[in-house]
Amino acid sequence: MSGRYGKVPQARLSRLGALGQMAGGVAAGAVGEGMRRFARGERPGMSDLLLTPGNARRITDQLSRMRGAAMKLGQMISLDAGDVLPEELTAVLARLREQAHVMPPKQLNQVLVEAWGREWRQQFERFDVRPIAAASIGQVHRATLKSGQVLAVKVQYPGVAASIDADVDNVASLLRYSGLLPRGLNIGPLLEEAKRQLHEEADYLREAQQMHRYRRHLKDDPRFIVPKPVDDMVRPEVLPMEFLTGASIETLSEESQERRNEMCGALLELVVRELFEFGYMQTDPNFANFKWRAEEGRIVLLDFGAARAVPEGTAEAYRRILQTGLAEDFEGMKDALVEHGFVSGAQMQRHGSAVDRMIRIVLDQVAIGRRSDGLFDFADRAFVDRLREAAAPLVADRESWHVPPATTLFVQRKISGTALFCVRMRAKLSVIELAQRYAGEDAETARRRDFMTSNQEDVT
Repeated sequence: MSGRYGKVPQARLSRLGALGQMAGGVAAGAVGEGMRRFARGERPGMSDLLLTPGNARRITDQLSRMRGAAMKLGQMISLDAGDVLPEELTAVLARLREQAHVMPPKQLNQVLVEAWGREWRQQFERFDVRPIAAASIGQVHRATLKSGQVLAVKVQYPGVAASIDADVDNVASLLRYSGLLPRGLNIGPLLEEAKRQLHEEADYLREAQQMHRYRRHLKDDPRFIVPKPVDDMVRPEVLPMEFLTGASIETLSEESQERRNEMCGALLELVVRELFEFGYMQTDPNFANFKWRAEEGRIVLLDFGAARAVPEGTAEAYRRILQTGLAEDFEGMKDALVEHGFVSGAQMQRHGSAVDRMIRIVLDQVAIGRRSDGLFDFADRAFVDRLREAAAPLVADRESWHVPPATTLFVQRKISGTALFCVRMRAKLSVIELAQRYAGEDAETARRRDFMTSNQEDVT
């Protein structure tokens, strides 16, 4: 890989200083841009001044140097769908998905000495110092044991776990002070959930357990392969696993329509199984977490740090929405969206007609799908464009912005990321058939059950 070397700042003050330096540079850039625009007779808004190309580079460069929670948080909130941030900032932070510095060899050696002792190299025939991948929490090295087994060794950046809470709080403060978030928008629950997930991701012992969990769940599914961790070498900051070759998952686009449909269908079915069957979901849909083995027709699943339990209430919320959608039940879907926090009461009051229009667009698509054997063409962007147009009033009204429950957001992140991949692959899938298979009871049965339960509660 082509990442640049850069020592990871570990001390809290040095990390805070780095964020302060970034904030100062952004402010200076905004002032300079403001003076230039005022001189031309323009009256730019604050977001126009903050989100210049120069400031975009300052933000992404500094966060990629810091790595850890600061960079991970930027990646988490930059996903194409389900964002709570302005579109401009989303585009800035999206650059973090492709940008990362790597540890210099001396710092890497320090981490491995602490994990395996000073003689750690004696276990290996070869250990490549240059990583083959680098991300926000750690980087991955190829290595060969004395036995000849080839490993992928995931090494965590030093100080990442200890800096998570402070990093998240500092980045959140920068977002608030920048004026990019409405003052009344409560992102506290989302930040707390982000901290919890990041602490889980920084525990490689836990991630090894999740790898075993998914190996059990998928052992009879020939479409997927999960690497096996080398348990006796796993440490909280180092995770060795069998090395599995594979090309970028995006090379699947070079395959036939039939093959693309098959594998996109496998990924979409995996999401549904995670939600309704496993009760566990790997919530990070980053394309780098998947590899394509064309010769076998299999997808390698990587990075299980973000695997977490799906609360029963969250799964039930999605089941209810699927049921009402399949039943083409307009009022039922609207009630479900409000009841489970996808849409707020304030949004319904201020933009009820826009929400109604969005629901009708979705239900019309269900009806169209039934007439076309249930096939949904992910390459047809007309459906998404209509939804975005209908949602425009909600997006534009900053005062009514609403953050759904944090656990729902992380699930939606995986669903949206998988749908985005299907769009990239121009897949055509029987989405309705898949929904029917996993939605459980039909909507009418659910309504009768709810009605009877309500009556019983009234009697008692």
